[in-house]
Amino acid sequence: MKKLIIVLFLIALVIPVFAQNNTDEVMYYINLPVERIFPSSQGYIVQYRSSSIVNTIGIPNEWFTEAAGRAEMVYLPTGSDWPTMSVFYRNGEFSHIRLYVHRAKSHWTWGSVPQGTDLSRFFGDGVSFNIKF
Repeated sequence: MKKLIIVLFLIALVIPVFAQNNTDEVMYYINLPVERIFPSSQGYIVQYRSSSIVNTIGIPNEWFTEAAGRAEMVYLPTGSDWPTMSVFYRNGEFSHIRLYVHRAKSHWTWGSVPQGTDLSRFFGDGVSFNIKF
């Protein structure tokens, strides 16, 4: 019985070494403060700050609803930090985005778009994502 326990213990120590995924994949992210978020029928218009300039980008709704989508909305707990946007890159190419936003839509970082406003310029082709730093 002791030998069996020792063998199982050694196997448990050795298996994680072979389970590692040794790819040459490089992943990094850029975190940007969010000024305002505007929900619309096409997606979310996000105003973010980069180097003292406020830029605007559109994130299509399809990115949030697809399985393993390209965007994720994370609701911050009450009283937490300012909303942010994390843009993830894999091997130098855009991978996905996470929006960390206030849970309450009454928070002043949430805005509204007047009905009938043309927002197509913010969404582009719905595939690429060009962020300005």
